[in-house]
Amino acid sequence: MPAPKKTVRRSLLVTSAALSSLALTAPVSFAAPSPSTSPSTSPSATPPAKMSSVGGTRLGQAGTQVDLGSGAPVLPKDITARSWIVADAESGEVLAAHNAHWRLPPASTMKMLFADTVLPKFPKTEKHKVVPADLAGMGAGSSMVGIKEGETYTVRDLWLGVFLRSGNDAVHVLSAMNDGVDNTVKEMNEHAEELQALDTNVVTPDGYDAPKQVSSAYDLTLFARSGLQKKDFREYCSTVRAKFPGGTTKKKGKSVRDSFEIQNTNRLLTGDSDISVYQGIAGVKNGNTTNAGATFTGVAERNGRVLLVTVMHPEKNEHNEIYKETSKLFDWGFKAADKARSVGELVPPRSAQASAQPGANASPGEAGGAGNASASPAANASARTGSGGIGVALGITGGLVVLLAAAAFLVNLRWPLPDLVRRRTRP
Repeated sequence: MPAPKKTVRRSLLVTSAALSSLALTAPVSFAAPSPSTSPSTSPSATPPAKMSSVGGTRLGQAGTQVDLGSGAPVLPKDITARSWIVADAESGEVLAAHNAHWRLPPASTMKMLFADTVLPKFPKTEKHKVVPADLAGMGAGSSMVGIKEGETYTVRDLWLGVFLRSGNDAVHVLSAMNDGVDNTVKEMNEHAEELQALDTNVVTPDGYDAPKQVSSAYDLTLFARSGLQKKDFREYCSTVRAKFPGGTTKKKGKSVRDSFEIQNTNRLLTGDSDISVYQGIAGVKNGNTTNAGATFTGVAERNGRVLLVTVMHPEKNEHNEIYKETSKLFDWGFKAADKARSVGELVPPRSAQASAQPGANASPGEAGGAGNASASPAANASARTGSGGIGVALGITGGLVVLLAAAAFLVNLRWPLPDLVRRRTRP
């Protein structure tokens, strides 16, 4: 009986990724320009002539990159974003992209990297009493969830504040718990490098506009893909509304803690007056600042396929334009997924590549390096929660498992998004 088309496609990807994994590091020409050359004020409306080629040569080229196969629908013509990408979250195939490696201000989509870096460090039930120093240094006009000095919050409360309300105050409290903002920024930059997100330079953990703080549609998609391997990350980014602790007051001689409702600012999750909840949407993160414009990375599942779409800075200045353009790209991606030919790939982390080298410490059931002490925090978190799919046994022993480790990272990332979407309360 012939193999299903999707199985054949994955087999080809395994072979291709296994061969490409023999190179530990990308050539110098693939690396992004130094952050010192990045824009520190409003970005130019013209992409640079030279961009990173991580993930494939075509992704480093300016303009739209797409390879329509027989029967593939044409791309929507009214996409005005400066940069965007449509990728298969599971296989890593990039189905289409536009200036994918253009280094632009990311706004609060940078919080995806913050969460992917810091989230595994603290159990959700841990409590923290906020002191004034925790909230120091926030930018003027920052989005806030409403954290109060002197009050105690659980880690889960803080992460809901980060994901639902994009609360910079919640980011700063979690950063304080993580030995401070400077240490958190350092760890975020290190984790970005581990993920091969070489377009990214972190200056603030919350994505607030800062000189030389940049990322790209490609890198933001890598952050989302890595973060979504964590069960808690998936829960937080897909939550529509939640109760958040307020202030403590005295009522009849007793201390009473109030609460208030917070709602996710991702309009594809909640809907709005001019946009509906997107079918199958399950996160991830939106952002908007004066310098960055609107930015958004979303993940959606339909008919067993999971797509990631990132859109940065639409030129059309209309209400909810970022979500409208994202929806159109999702619609195209679901229709074109089995017809459009790949124009690049979402690369695995460096640790997954390293584990694919001969002699690497990988064993059956640890493909991708999830069981290696040197593996990335994301990979280790996936192994602990069982949510990443990296530890799926391939049923192959010896050197072949080692050879296929990086390929397994690309094709075995399976997240329970359909179930997550079914559980999620619709507005």
